Amino acid sequence: MIEPSVALFGDAYELVNGQLAGLLESARARYALLVDKKGFVLAHREALWAPNPPSLDSMATLIAGSAAATSALARLVGEVQFHELIQQGEDVGLYLESVSEQTLLAVVFDHEALVGKIKLFARRVVAELREILEQAAHSPAPVQLDREFSTSASALLDDLFGKDAGGSA
Repeated sequence: MIEPSVALFGDAYELVNGQLAGLLESARARYALLVDKKGFVLAHREALWAPNPPSLDSMATLIAGSAAATSALARLVGEVQFHELIQQGEDVGLYLESVSEQTLLAVVFDHEALVGKIKLFARRVVAELREILEQAAHSPAPVQLDREFSTSASALLDDLFGKDAGGSA
């Protein structure tokens, strides 16, 4: 089974979400996603005024594919990689920027947002995200199971296997 390259939880997840929320507010963008290059959504935020987002899982998969294709194109023309990609349609645009070897920032914006502002604020957020991801990689959150979890798990196992599942037959 394919799993995400990066796991975000606890304080790191909250810090990433805070950065994405700040980006949306500053840049007046619709959606901001942190995705890994395998196509998993690691974190996302949407502006309150934005229409319902498309399937985020589908977006993340296509963003990862686009990043892989763009990376191959960069190598063909002699670049190690392109650090950013902008795609614009009539009403909606997409800005992608590499955060780390494993992650990308995607910002979806409409025609009212200024591309320059998107790039400016996204670059600031990317620097913060790099730091958060680096700290999270060096200090993973310990998994703590409390008494309530233990009691619930025991009850579930008792229901599943019977109360004397571990006893004699």
